[in-house]
Amino acid sequence: MDVRQLKQEVIEYSREIGIDKIGFASADTFETLKDRLILQQELGYQSGFEEKDIEKRTNPTLLLPKAKSIIAIALAYPSKMKNAPKNTKEERRGLFCRASWGRDYHHILREKLDMLEQFLHTKVPEAEFKSMVDTGELSDRAVAERAGIGWSGKNCAIITPEFGSYVYLGEMITNIPFPPDTPIEDKCGTCNKCVEACPTGALVQGGQLDSNKCIAFLTQTKGFLQDEYRTKIGNRLYGCDTCQLVCPENKGKDFHLHPEMEPDPEIAKPKLKPLLSMSNREFKETFGQVSGSWRGKKPIQRNAIIALAHFKDQTAIEELITLMHKDPRPVIRGTAAWALGKIGEKSVLEELEKAMEREVDEEARAEIKKGICMLIE
Repeated sequence: MDVRQLKQEVIEYSREIGIDKIGFASADTFETLKDRLILQQELGYQSGFEEKDIEKRTNPTLLLPKAKSIIAIALAYPSKMKNAPKNTKEERRGLFCRASWGRDYHHILREKLDMLEQFLHTKVPEAEFKSMVDTGELSDRAVAERAGIGWSGKNCAIITPEFGSYVYLGEMITNIPFPPDTPIEDKCGTCNKCVEACPTGALVQGGQLDSNKCIAFLTQTKGFLQDEYRTKIGNRLYGCDTCQLVCPENKGKDFHLHPEMEPDPEIAKPKLKPLLSMSNREFKETFGQVSGSWRGKKPIQRNAIIALAHFKDQTAIEELITLMHKDPRPVIRGTAAWALGKIGEKSVLEELEKAMEREVDEEARAEIKKGICMLIE
C-alpha cells in the first residue's frame, strides 16, 4: 500500500465532500496535553462535560489498539447572520452563539467522517477506524494542532490561517500509517485581547481556561447561576463568542460554505418572552435541530429570564409572576423572583411576599428574598 498516494486521494476526496481543511497526525500519546490536563484537574478548572479518564484523552491506542495515525478535519461556519432581527424594547431577544447556528454540527461532521471511513474501506478493506466529534475522548484541539489544521490560540480555540477560529473540528483514529503533517506556528504573539475581553475572567491566562467561570459553560448548567455571573451573561441563551469576536485573526472572516450551517434568525436570535411558556414539545420542534438544545429547555428558559432582567423588561412582569407562582421547577421559580426584583417594579412586592409564604424550596426562597430586598432598598 502506497500510503502517500492514499493520503493524496483522501485529501482530494475530502474536498469533494465539502471538508474545508484536513490534516494528518501521528497517534503518539499527547504527553504535553496530559501534563496540562492533570494541572487543570488539580486546579478544578474542568467543566465536568469532558471525558474524566485522562489516559483515554491522551492515548489514542486505548481507543483503537492498532492506532497508527489520526485524520483531523475542519469545517468553516458563518460568523455573520443575514437579516438578523432587531432587538427592540417591545420584543427583547436572546442570542445563541455561532456554534449553535444552523443544524447541529455534531451530525454534520459525523456524516463527513462516515463518508471518509467508507471511502477508505474501499481502498483498504482491513482498515480500522474510530471517529469522534466534540464529545469523544480525545481533545479535538490537540489533534487539530498536531495535524497542522491551526494553532491553539490564547482563547483556547484552534485558529486557522484561512477561516480564523470559526471552524468545527472532528477526528478519526486509524490503523493506516499516514505520513503526518507539520504543525502550524503559533501566531498569537504578544496579543492578549481575548484574555482581557473575557467577561468573567475565565481565561486565566493565554491558553488556560477555568471552565467553571466560562459563560459558554455557565449557560449550559441547570441549577441557579451565581449572582456575579448573572450580570455578565447579558442576553446570551447558549454559549459565548466574545473571545472569538475580539480576535484579530477573525477580522473579516465570514464563510457561508455549508447551507445547513446557515442560521434561522428566529431560532438563533429568538424572542425571549415566548420561551418562558414553551412546552417540551414546542421546544424540541423549534430548537431540536441546533446544538444549543442538547441540555433541554430548562437552562435556556433560566437564561431567558436572566436576559429579561438584564433588559429590565417591564412587559415581561406578568409572565415572570406566573412562573414564580406556578412553575414546578425551583430554579425557574426562584430565578423569576430574582428577575422581578431586578426589573425593579415595586408594585410586584406583594406577589413576591405571597410567593415567599408558599415556597418550600430553600434555594428558591433565597432567590425570592433577594427579589424582595432589591425592591425595598
